[in-house]
Amino acid sequence: MTIWTIIPVKPLNRSKTRLSSALSPEERQALSESMFRRVLTAVKAAPQITGTLVISRDPRALAIARELGAHTVQESGNPELNDALMRATQVIAGWRAGALLILPADLPMVTTHDIATMVARGRNSNTIVIATDRHQDGTNALLVRPPGLIDYAYGIGSFARHVELALEAGARVEVVESSTLALDIDVPADLEDYQRLLTAESAPPA
Repeated sequence: MTIWTIIPVKPLNRSKTRLSSALSPEERQALSESMFRRVLTAVKAAPQITGTLVISRDPRALAIARELGAHTVQESGNPELNDALMRATQVIAGWRAGALLILPADLPMVTTHDIATMVARGRNSNTIVIATDRHQDGTNALLVRPPGLIDYAYGIGSFARHVELALEAGARVEVVESSTLALDIDVPADLEDYQRLLTAESAPPA
C-alpha cells in the first residue's frame, strides 16, 4: 500500500514574520529554506513513503521540491491552508494512495525515525495518527488512513479539533509524542531552543 506525504509551503521570503525581532528578512528566508530542505530530505530517506507532493505558490519552494525529487502543485492567489490541503488530498487519492502524511515545512529536527513511527502507528485502516507541538495546541504531523477520512482544521487549537473530527468519523486515534516532531520555530524562544539543540547535536560525545 502506498503512502504519500503532503508538504504545504508558504512563500519562503515572507515566512516567519514573528521572528523579525531576532532575524533579518534574509536570515528568515534562509532559515525557512533550511527547514524545508530538512523535511524534504527526511521524507525522501524514509522507505515507508512512496512519494511527496509539495503545494505552494512560491516558485522558489517548488523549484527546491523538484530538485529533491518531489511532485509539485502551484497554488494561485492566497489559498487557505485547509482548502489547499483538501485539494492536494484529492490529487493523492486519485493516485490510489492508501494513506497520506501531512508535514509542515518548518520542522527543523524531524527525522526518518519520526516518519517511521507515524507510519507504524497508522498501519490499521480508518486511523488518524497525530503529533502535536510543545504547547499541545497545533498539529505538527498528521497521518490519515485512508486519504479524505476527515476534513482538515489547521490553525489555533488544531490538535484538539483534529482529534474531535477523527472521533466523529469513527476513526482510531493514535497520538505520537516526539520531541523532534514537537519543535517548530515561530517565535524567538523557539529559535533559541533550536540553536541549543543544534549545539548539542553537533557536540562530540563525552
